[in-house]
Amino acid sequence: SYGQSYTVLATIFFYTAFGHAILTICLIFRYATSKGYWTDPYVQYFVRSVGERKAPEINRGYYARVQGMNHLLDAFLRKTKCDCQIVNLGAGLDTTFWRLKDENLMPRKYFEVDFPMIAARKIHNIKTKPPLSKPLIETHSTDSLLLDGHSLDSDRYCIIGADLRDIPGLDDKLKKFHLNPELPTLFLSECVLVYMTPDQSSKLVNWASVTFHTAMFVNYEQVNMLDRFGQVMIENLQRRQCNLAGVEVCQSLETQKERFLKTGWENADALDMMTVYSVIPQDDVARIERLEFLDEKELLQQLLQHYSICWATKDKLKLGTYGLEYCHKVYF
Repeated sequence: SYGQSYTVLATIFFYTAFGHAILTICLIFRYATSKGYWTDPYVQYFVRSVGERKAPEINRGYYARVQGMNHLLDAFLRKTKCDCQIVNLGAGLDTTFWRLKDENLMPRKYFEVDFPMIAARKIHNIKTKPPLSKPLIETHSTDSLLLDGHSLDSDRYCIIGADLRDIPGLDDKLKKFHLNPELPTLFLSECVLVYMTPDQSSKLVNWASVTFHTAMFVNYEQVNMLDRFGQVMIENLQRRQCNLAGVEVCQSLETQKERFLKTGWENADALDMMTVYSVIPQDDVARIERLEFLDEKELLQQLLQHYSICWATKDKLKLGTYGLEYCHKVYF
């Protein structure tokens, strides 16, 4: 029927946009780590080639993104003493599980969710690359892993192929792989919700707030998209077949926070990435700024002002997770 065909085409488009974004991110991560912006010994097993040169402002923007997301992630793990679980929504080819294993900051279990085709690609990489599979086996207590084309499950790490817009299906799969609603839970999403309609993303974050009584949701994506710079960003993405269906929520830091406050989260805060960049330890910022000459500092500022990190919390167990937010004077 027409309705079924439309749904299939919409899903293919959604996956294509996501797939393109994932590949782009991996290439930038690979290049930036090769230049020394941050250390990631595992990204090379997902993207073999360093690829062509990326603009310095892009590399600095991704550096701020990695530092900002890792700060909140690591703070949550320390606050809960790692007695928690992490759910990375739209994880793509992210390597956080391996970093946490190396740094002895493993949660009780780390879940990743993405489209089945993307999950399958990641599982294939893990199966065929010993530096990826060995840490996973080291954290598993039995001889066999649950492994099929679109899912992988071990004691401490799980990959699930699912559509984030299908909440009942997502909930069923996470329960099947023993996601525990009683444990403190951290949700991560990076440029994921923006590909969903506002109604779809609201249903997702509402499901998280209803299901988990002690939780934190950290979301990285675009902001201030109503001005001219934001409109140019949208036009550039549309030319690459990336339609930002949820850009309406990216109007301001306030609209980013409202998405959570209207869906059952107790507290929400947000900062644009220019602010995050200014509170990262400045000795490390000075180090990365020496890596490449940047002529257009105004362009970097504009870019950072159009991305944000928003975090929301629920704290029934009184862990004080609301206190994880950035401080303009003390970052760590």
